Amino acid sequence: MKIREVIVVEGRADTEALRRAVVADTIETNGSALNEQTVAAIKQAAATRGVIVFTDPDFNGERLRKLISKSVPEAKHAFLTKDEAGRLIKHHSLGIEYATPETLRTALKSVYTAETAAVTSDITLSDLRHLGLIAGRESAKRREHVAEKMGLGYVNGKQLMNRLTMFGIKKQTLLEVLKELDEVE
Repeated sequence: MKIREVIVVEGRADTEALRRAVVADTIETNGSALNEQTVAAIKQAAATRGVIVFTDPDFNGERLRKLISKSVPEAKHAFLTKDEAGRLIKHHSLGIEYATPETLRTALKSVYTAETAAVTSDITLSDLRHLGLIAGRESAKRREHVAEKMGLGYVNGKQLMNRLTMFGIKKQTLLEVLKELDEVE
């Protein structure tokens, strides 16, 4: 599988994992740092080929994703769940480098592009509260299910609202994902 866009990752281990899964060029941020030269390279890649931000599903990965999105709002986003990024493997942090090649290919096939035009989501904070996704006893578990099923990456309550809006996800789609969870329970 060949990827046209340049993939922005955190480090060399991520690049090596991606090279085992796909044919692609990467830009490495070298951890949670994001210097001016790296931002300039990402902007240049976005202007010529497009970019896919593919960071670890942890605090630093989300921080980098926000910084890059601020500089390159048209960037596409690929996500892994914490389990896919190695949460179940003892004695190390989460990372793209722990995902299987098949998991990486699946994540790259399911990229999201942020809506740069008018907001197209019809979901409100009130909906999220009513659906038990924020400010509830089981809200973290419900958010994790939604984020995994929709490929949104790790999200807290505020981030969930932002991602649903950014990617133009409709209330009906959210309800269908929650229906699956409620049927299982």
